[in-house]
Amino acid sequence: MGAPYRRRHARRRQAEAAMLAPVNWVEERSGLVGGIRYFLFRNVPSDISWAQTLGSAALTAFIVQAVTGVILAMYYKPDPDKAYESIQFITNELTWGWLVRGMHRWGASVFIILLFLHMGRVFLFGAYKYPRELNWLIGVGLLALGMLEGFTGYLLPWDQTSYWATVVGINIQASGPFVGPFLANVLRGGAEIGSETLARFYAIHMLLIPGGLIGLIGLHLYLVMRLGVTSPPWSRKAAGRKRDPEAETRRQGLVEPRSRRGWRSGR
Repeated sequence: MGAPYRRRHARRRQAEAAMLAPVNWVEERSGLVGGIRYFLFRNVPSDISWAQTLGSAALTAFIVQAVTGVILAMYYKPDPDKAYESIQFITNELTWGWLVRGMHRWGASVFIILLFLHMGRVFLFGAYKYPRELNWLIGVGLLALGMLEGFTGYLLPWDQTSYWATVVGINIQASGPFVGPFLANVLRGGAEIGSETLARFYAIHMLLIPGGLIGLIGLHLYLVMRLGVTSPPWSRKAAGRKRDPEAETRRQGLVEPRSRRGWRSGR
């Protein structure tokens, strides 16, 4: 091994150490890198299928909604006199605005559909049972917040369709028992839908519900890492059945049944 090779090897090690220095600094003080590595490279059952990716797909849809929502918030004006014009500006004049708004608009439906499919898979696979009951309840909360997020965002364009759809939604809410009228007044912000309603819907849509969604998603992922991924119902391990090595080999024709071996030996 020549001296030039040793020098190149030493320089490469120094470069690698320099690049990893910030990562090591963060890891020593937070343990974040190890947590991310465990989350991405943890062991999962060998017999899982594409059905287990619905949760990740829903998380990806939420991230798309968050990114596109931040971009739209930079140009949207939550004022009854300017809201519709700002939407038209985003759609028709802003560079790639039509794409961002389309992704946010249709992505909301995709997010809800993926949540329903994910919860359906969890129910059919029995992944809501012990010890994952709490994670199931968190998923129900995520679905409720996701639907409420879609409802509060429906008024923001401030056109005829969104206005009257919101009127119908608030009136349905007002017909609920006990707290229904109170919640309708809180959402409406007065006797009629107006500027106060738009401001409240915008604040709820941009701040309150996304904060709740982020918190529940973080708790949901933590419980998934702690409890592991559920095997499909056809998995022997998931069903609680123990493998019989002799039965396995007998089905393969490698070992004779015990009764026949006993008969041949005279027992």
